[in-house]
Amino acid sequence: MILLEVTYYPVGDGTSAAKYVKAAVNALKETGLNVIPGSMSTVIEGNTLDELFSAIEKGEEKIISMGIKRVETIIKIDHRLDSENSAEKKLREIS
Repeated sequence: MILLEVTYYPVGDGTSAAKYVKAAVNALKETGLNVIPGSMSTVIEGNTLDELFSAIEKGEEKIISMGIKRVETIIKIDHRLDSENSAEKKLREIS
């Protein structure tokens, strides 16, 4: 499993991005991938980079469809091949 952490920064509509991020997270959930929203970023679990990049593109497209002219997107990828890799496993290990 590949973990991808994404943070969207819609630029140009004040200081609160909540409505745009909420819409992007909903678009991510529509992909059928496991989506774990957090207070500062969202984690998506997937099997391939293609499906993960497709998902984050859908999130960006949703924000742009709401009238935002610029979106900064930050991603971090954890692609581990030697053992199980999931957000749940990582959280169990630190709890």
